Amino acid sequence: MTSPPPAAQTTPGRPLILGSTSPYRHALLSRLGLAFQSVSPEVDETPLPGEAPANLALRLARQKAASVAQRHPQAIVIGSDQVADLHGEPLGKPGNHERARAQLARMSGETVTFQTALSVQCLETGFEQSAVASVRVVFRHLGSEEIERYLLTEQPYDCAGSAKSEGLGIALLERIDNDDPTALIGLPLIRTCQMLRAAGLAIP
Repeated sequence: MTSPPPAAQTTPGRPLILGSTSPYRHALLSRLGLAFQSVSPEVDETPLPGEAPANLALRLARQKAASVAQRHPQAIVIGSDQVADLHGEPLGKPGNHERARAQLARMSGETVTFQTALSVQCLETGFEQSAVASVRVVFRHLGSEEIERYLLTEQPYDCAGSAKSEGLGIALLERIDNDDPTALIGLPLIRTCQMLRAAGLAIP
């Protein structure tokens, strides 16, 4: 018999907000059984000149959380961002088929580090914790036909690095090295739980 999902919890007087409209992050946070709402952050995601991928991801995660916290000062806000790091060069969401094909062709046979940043903030209490979870991914040597078949099937144009490891994208990989498999999908839940507990939420 399958157990029912945990009932959503509510923190008295302190709502929880995910500063993201990403369906992937929404699905991940839903695993914790917490009552929350998603709010779109208003942040320019353009990299700064010479900005390292991990620094870019961390800056954007903090700015996303701060943007939402300014509008909801009483809430505990989660901001997150992910940047693929190819030898120090940031690779973001491709946005279309052509850029996704070019990204995967460049990552073929390479080790790519996915930098997933997390920031939890509450303006009213002054709470803020931020961190970056890094995941090393080794891509197989990919032929052009493999890349094309994959992109036509999964269309991962809204994913940093153009591959969904939780879907068919796993077939593009040789190895994943990490401490938290959810970090690669877009929200490191182990660290998220740690930060939310520190902010005053009871999990589980």
